[in-house]
Amino acid sequence: MKRMISIVRHGSLSTLDEHVLNSDMEDESMMEIRSECQAKEAAKKIFHKVAKPGSQSISLDDLMCFMGKEEAMKTMHLLGASCQNEGIGKSALNSWLVNAFRERRALSLSLNDTKTSVDELHNMLNILVSIIITIVWLVILGIQITHFLVFISSQLLLAVFVFGNTCKTVFEAIIFLFIMHPFDVGDRCEVDGIQLIVEEMNILNTVFLRCTDNQKITYPNSLLSTKPIGNFYRSPDMVETIEFCVHISTPMEKIAAMKERIIGYIESNKDHWHQHPVVVVSDVEDMNKVNMMVCATHRLNFHKCRERFVRRAQLIEEMIKVFKELDLQYRMLPFDVNVRNMPPLVSSNRLPSNWTAGANTETSLS
Repeated sequence: MKRMISIVRHGSLSTLDEHVLNSDMEDESMMEIRSECQAKEAAKKIFHKVAKPGSQSISLDDLMCFMGKEEAMKTMHLLGASCQNEGIGKSALNSWLVNAFRERRALSLSLNDTKTSVDELHNMLNILVSIIITIVWLVILGIQITHFLVFISSQLLLAVFVFGNTCKTVFEAIIFLFIMHPFDVGDRCEVDGIQLIVEEMNILNTVFLRCTDNQKITYPNSLLSTKPIGNFYRSPDMVETIEFCVHISTPMEKIAAMKERIIGYIESNKDHWHQHPVVVVSDVEDMNKVNMMVCATHRLNFHKCRERFVRRAQLIEEMIKVFKELDLQYRMLPFDVNVRNMPPLVSSNRLPSNWTAGANTETSLS
């Protein structure tokens, strides 16, 4: 176990290049993945070496050149292929390798923080065991320690009175950290309706980064143990819901065509979305507005918030394109305006009386 933890904490991802004969890579450090950029380069290199020249995906036959059929099938399923005929694209391989590196880095950080917490707990237990061993040793030697034990008991009673709440807090924090353990370092969580990323885990507190502005927030573990905590990283693939509305007079043919095109777009992006999305009517309001809803399942959970919003934006852009091409519109309800009285016209610029009389005189003379 110690060797495994040491490898995870201090090691790095490596490719099969180091096992390939006649490899032109002499520097062993160049074959290890230590950053996301190196992970992307490794994915590109693997794709060009495994896929057929000119092909846009890695097929099952390509993998069977390097491994058995059963292992090749497991690899295809691991990389996101749902069937044998479906290939592994460049983007899928790239995303998988980058995610593998991120998970390993998060595991390394989590092990570091857990090791620190375990060391602190170990020191506390060492002090307690030392006291117990000292008392047992004095009893074995036959030394009269009755007065000493009375003194120690009185001091313990005083310590419990003074540090009782602290001991209770430490015990609750230990239970939360090592038994409940609702998150690890790097997980995206939701506490009190706020999305946070776990940055550091200690025995008494946990340090988070708020997703909106990277503000550092520290929560006591005893307080976190009483709160419901959502963990996006440990959640399965999550559902995206997009709501919109159309006018009630929209022909059903247009609505059917709209549903077909939206579903077709989602099912054509197999790397981003699961199959069988749903476009349904959710409600009718004010006898003129039909509320509709698109429900599609991502091929990721909302731990990857940035990729989630990119895919959602692409889907919304495609929906807007479909709306414009099918001339789908929404109109407000008509309403009547009745005018009962017109206010009298009042001029703010009044002419001099003599000028008006002169004008009337000239008019009458002419």
